Formats: sequence, structure tokens, C-alpha cells
Amino acid sequence: MDLDAVRTFVAAAVAGKFQDAADDLGITQQAVSKRIAALEKHLGVKLFTRTARGARLTLDGQTFLPHAQALLTAEQQAFASVKPGNRPLRVDVIGGFLAPAVLVRDFHRDHPTVALDIVNLPNGATAIEAVREGTIDATFRALHQPVGADLSSARVFDEPLQLLTGPAHPQAAAQTLSPKDLRGQRIWMPGNIAGSEWAAYYDNLAAEFDFTIDTSGPNFGLDAMLDAMAETPDRATFVGAQTRFRWPAAYDLRRIDLHNPTPVYPHSLIWRTTNPHPALPTLRTHLLRQHHPTGQAPVRVPLDRT
Repeated sequence: MDLDAVRTFVAAAVAGKFQDAADDLGITQQAVSKRIAALEKHLGVKLFTRTARGARLTLDGQTFLPHAQALLTAEQQAFASVKPGNRPLRVDVIGGFLAPAVLVRDFHRDHPTVALDIVNLPNGATAIEAVREGTIDATFRALHQPVGADLSSARVFDEPLQLLTGPAHPQAAAQTLSPKDLRGQRIWMPGNIAGSEWAAYYDNLAAEFDFTIDTSGPNFGLDAMLDAMAETPDRATFVGAQTRFRWPAAYDLRRIDLHNPTPVYPHSLIWRTTNPHPALPTLRTHLLRQHHPTGQAPVRVPLDRT
């Protein structure tokens, strides 16, 4: 249905005269008549009766009027739902169980009046292009190169890594380990997608400490990975300290802290410099105050050496 014709019908119904409706809409009376005639043809009924005093709604016109007004209200709501500044702040958090989702949940707890729309985009290139186009307002990614003059970024959280093992793994009883203790080992990470920013990070980490990232086997998802970790004595993987996992108690999986040095995964918030969304500065300020920014420059392998 032509919403311009519906808008013209409502204006004429409220004004009572086609000329007054034309003045309100900034068009000619002839254009009002044509739009209403087209709408009447589309509906198959007469909406107005012409009188000496103007235009009076027919019974069908009276019946149609509240629905026409609802259509225009729905149009406004649909527009507002996607217009930056009116729609919720749209943030990409990579995955619902990873640290960025935890950061945004903390933000929502402290700023409950800020409307949020959470999305999960598959890779950094897609997310950054969506930020650039304005489809989303911000994304959390690990940066290994500049994002471009039209975008801004800030390191907002350095997440310590842990080693996740099953109970039969040779290092399962350790309270802490150094990355140097992993020398020569294979760290199983079937979800590492070639070309992704996290695959680049872990490849660099492996090169730094002389172990291997093993991406063999299909990636059946988190639950299947946890099953395999519990059943296989020689498998270990990396997880972030803020990553939320749940598994059956019988799995007896172990999360072992890594120190001396502590490898950290660098989460940066990326946004378009000219993005006008009013909630975006609030999110940035919250993250930079609540967490541990370490600067904007990308680094090869971020390590907390303190």
C-alpha cells in the first residue's frame, strides 16, 4: 500500500478539505485528489463524499481511518528502529559466552536505561565493515593493524588466558603454569578460523613460546569441544579468564592460570568516528573507567609482564 496516499487520506480526513490537506502536506490539491483516487481504486471503495463544504468521510472511510493512522504510526516506529540516535545502541560482542558479552552486560547493569541491541558477527572483517557502514555502532575485536582514518579504537580490556584441560591431562593438577611450560605441545583449537583476528593472535602466541595450535577436526561447537576435552587425556585448549563455560560436574575440567608472563587477549572497542548515536560515548566512558585500557597501538603478542 502506498503510504504517501495513506498519509494524504489521513490529512484530508483531519482537515475536512482537500485544499487544506494540500497546504499541510506542501503539495497541490490536484495531487491530493490523485492520491486519494489511487487509494480508493486500490481498496475498491469510496473514502470521501464531496460536499459544498469540503469532503466528508464515507462509512468505509470512517472504518479505514483508524487503520490508516496505525499504518503511519507503524511507519514511524519502523524508521525509528533503525535510525542511528533513535534505535538501540547496536553492539557486536562476537559470542554470547565470551568476554565482550560480559563487558556489555556489566555496562547494562550500570546503565539500565540505555537500550541495547546485541549482535554476533562471524569475523573481524565483517564486523569492521558493518561499523564503517553504520549497520552496527561498535564491535569488540583484537586489532593487528590500523582500522582506517574513518574509524576509532581503544583497548578496553586485556583478558588473561587460561589453559583448559581434562582431568587426565599431564598438567591437570597444576595450580598455575607459564607459557614456557607448553613448549612442544599441541593446543587444540578447532574453532580457529584461518584469517580471523583470533587465529592470528594465537598463531603469534604459539610462535613466541614454541608450541603448536592444532585446528584439526571439524568444529562441532562448544559442547562437543568440552565433551572431547573431558574424554581425551592429551588435549588442552586456551580460554579467556572471563569466558563463561558450563559443563557437567562429572567432566572435572580444569582451568589453569598462566603466569610469568601472563598472556592476555587484547579486546579493543571499534566505532565510526562520526557515529552520532548518543549512547556511544556512554559505553566508551564506562569501558575505559571500569576496565584496564592499555592504549590503541596493536601489538604482536600482548603480555602482562607485571
